[in-house]
Amino acid sequence: MPERAAPFLTAWFEIMDSDDPGRILDLISDDFRFSILFSTGDDTATDFCGGRPALEYYLEQREKGVLTHHLVAASSSGPDELFLGEVRRAGVPVASFVAAGRIGPSGRLERFLVGRTPGVHFAAGDPARDSRAGAPFPGLAGDASSD
Repeated sequence: MPERAAPFLTAWFEIMDSDDPGRILDLISDDFRFSILFSTGDDTATDFCGGRPALEYYLEQREKGVLTHHLVAASSSGPDELFLGEVRRAGVPVASFVAAGRIGPSGRLERFLVGRTPGVHFAAGDPARDSRAGAPFPGLAGDASSD
């Protein structure tokens, strides 16, 4: 079996998509800091930022079991991992995201930075969708498929 390019973040998003996403709290360090900049595509974004209490709040308010995270590309360099992904609702792409994480000597996540938007589309291995390079997701203003 081939080694995963960003094994920690891949496991993180698998847990986020599970029935118990709160298990990620076991994966963060005591000095954990994060920011998730969450855009909904209507010229607004929310920045969930802080330490463990802020992450607990983020987990409480998010839609559990509705959205799934799918790998587009990943890489690692030492303790740092990058994960480019696609968020889907019922199998339909709704947003792209990029995540960066730094894993500390304890093996737990110390720093985590995520940007998510429906306005920029990344897809891997799907020529039909890839041919729409730069087009927003279905249903957004300016997308010919929403007419």
